[in-house]
Amino acid sequence: MLCFMPGVAFIPALLVCWSSAAFIISYVIAVLGGHVEPLVPYISDTGTKPPESGIFGFMINISAFLAAATMYIRYLIIEKQNESSIFMSPSCNLITLCIGLLGCIGMGIVANFQELSVPSVHDGGALVAFGSGVVYITLQSVISFKSCPQWNSHSTCYIRMAISIVSWIAVIPMIACASLISITKVDWIPGEKDYTYHFVSAICEWTVAFGFIFFFLTFIRDFQGVTLRILTEMHEDF
Repeated sequence: MLCFMPGVAFIPALLVCWSSAAFIISYVIAVLGGHVEPLVPYISDTGTKPPESGIFGFMINISAFLAAATMYIRYLIIEKQNESSIFMSPSCNLITLCIGLLGCIGMGIVANFQELSVPSVHDGGALVAFGSGVVYITLQSVISFKSCPQWNSHSTCYIRMAISIVSWIAVIPMIACASLISITKVDWIPGEKDYTYHFVSAICEWTVAFGFIFFFLTFIRDFQGVTLRILTEMHEDF
């Protein structure tokens, strides 16, 4: 079905579907395997132990690639729009892309360095992924307002900014509560030490993660009117 979407809209659509599936499938397998409690585990908790760890790592790596592709195409779209009607500095568009790609690198670190194996590297990658991600969608929201109403509708701008605000509200307590947790584990039980910090931080983490998914969902309409071509040139000396 995604292949029949006009333009390159299938790329953000695939990103949304694939990432949602990655979170849900890992969660279901981890819960059924008794590796995590059903009540709001960390996203990383659902991809720490086998067999879900392999599935989680594989799917999140592909999500990171799809996110990078989506961000780059978004960069090209804004660059093209800005040529016909200048509404922002080209350097701002480039900086936004770089911040977004940094978040994708963080996703790759989270996928490949398990929470219990190398917690410091894993947590660093998660901090980069969520921090850069929130900054990226905020800058994209600002860009949307700058290009409105020619390239974006007012409703789209407000939706994107609302998602950005909710993500900021969630990411701050997520980081704060996570920093107060004194132990690294996945099998949390209500009532034990630091459980409240874990519970609040986990709720905020899921909120931010699906905030990203819903934000990229708003890109689908923009990508429908775009066509990308690959130009191949043969050099005579080869």
